[in-house]
Amino acid sequence: MLDGQAAVVTGAAQGLGYAIAKAYAAAGMRVALLDVRGDILERVAAELRAAGGDVLPITVDLADAGATQSAIDTALAHYGAPRVLVHNAALLITRSMLEISFEQWRKEINIILQAAFILSKAVWRPMIDAGGGSIVYLSSGSGYKGFIEEVAYNPGKHGIEGLMKCLALEGKEFNIAVNAATPGAPINTPMSDSNYTESQKQRWVDPELLAPAFVFLARQDASGVTGHRVAARADGGWDAIDLL
Repeated sequence: MLDGQAAVVTGAAQGLGYAIAKAYAAAGMRVALLDVRGDILERVAAELRAAGGDVLPITVDLADAGATQSAIDTALAHYGAPRVLVHNAALLITRSMLEISFEQWRKEINIILQAAFILSKAVWRPMIDAGGGSIVYLSSGSGYKGFIEEVAYNPGKHGIEGLMKCLALEGKEFNIAVNAATPGAPINTPMSDSNYTESQKQRWVDPELLAPAFVFLARQDASGVTGHRVAARADGGWDAIDLL
């Protein structure tokens, strides 16, 4: 079902986004790779192409609305309607309310929530015209409970789950599945390395172990799993909570 179909993955240069993009390319998907780290992204693209993948690296700062729109327009012009959009990119820098500036707050929110809206708005009509599709937002524990010094990241992830619930309801009419995915285990990524405790680092796992759940989500439409918070497990499985 996925072979020859298109995918868009943000934050694709490293960590979980890279693992998801690699899994999609291995499944025969044509993958638009979006990330702010263009140097790393080009190396990832070369690696996936060497393995036979059809990928399009697009360097973009998702905090910038205009750049985000331009990037998704480029991806759609190249590949057409995606079977799946995975918005994985995020920024987490822990700061207290006393420390954080409005510009710092806005940057984190924009990467998480503003980009989610722009990307989803861009693929919505193409997915409708294609007869369906799947949108996946990366959430976390910060999407449903509070953490100290996550003054921007916490509300951003709460917002992403709110957008998911709304679009999952709207998407039923158009056969579009919309879900929020969370790592079901601490994962070894550059962002995690900066924010995890030493105890969490003792238990973290390779992001590639979670990738099968995202292959499953890429196959979904409104007749399957939608409106759920899906936890990707390190054994390749998943479990889900219906939030609608």
